[in-house]
Amino acid sequence: MAPSLLGGFTKSLAMTVLSEIGDKTFFAAAILAMRHPRKLVLAGCLTALIVMTALSACLGWSAPNLISRKWTHHVTTLLFFGFGIWSLWEGFKEDGDSEELAEVEAELDAAFKSNKGESKNKSEANDDMKKQQRPFLMQFFSPIFIKAFSITFFGEWGDKSQIATIGLAADENPFGVVIGGIIAQALCTTAAVLGGKSLATQISEKMVELSSGVLFLLFGIMSLLSGPEGEL
Repeated sequence: MAPSLLGGFTKSLAMTVLSEIGDKTFFAAAILAMRHPRKLVLAGCLTALIVMTALSACLGWSAPNLISRKWTHHVTTLLFFGFGIWSLWEGFKEDGDSEELAEVEAELDAAFKSNKGESKNKSEANDDMKKQQRPFLMQFFSPIFIKAFSITFFGEWGDKSQIATIGLAADENPFGVVIGGIIAQALCTTAAVLGGKSLATQISEKMVELSSGVLFLLFGIMSLLSGPEGEL
């Protein structure tokens, strides 16, 4: 029996919400929204996350075509258990302080001050030349959109949630995984952009890590009890 759309949707939705809440890209979106127009920040972050989710699901979907579904199922099960243990370990190590938020804020502050200093040194006479020398993408998209997109995309690349999405799409219905992932990303990113730093500081990274660890272990047990074709 083929994996169900609903199964992929619900697992992807739950996994993505717990993976993204309190994640580095979540904090980055919240801080960027405090300094730039929210619409542009939201558009850039969401576009990056949608592209990343679709790419990850495509990689996961293609995996059973390269190796047998039995092996992809076993690898996915190991990934769930591995991420579960990893998340629980990270959760137990957390001391309650929002270290990730402070780290992201420091990085963005340094970049913001650097860009501000460079812009002050440029005269208005160079504006036309600057426009002509803009990178290709900057001629069609706002620099703020490009900034939000690039920070989010490269921040997610190789992240735990991306690898888990690949594994989930290899074992579940990839369309369900994409739909659930995109909805979850939209909810989390919108909350970050609208809530800003005030919301980010209220999030307990410890509880998020512990909750995601339990969820990953639950998915691992469900995957272990089910066969490669998704039957219990």
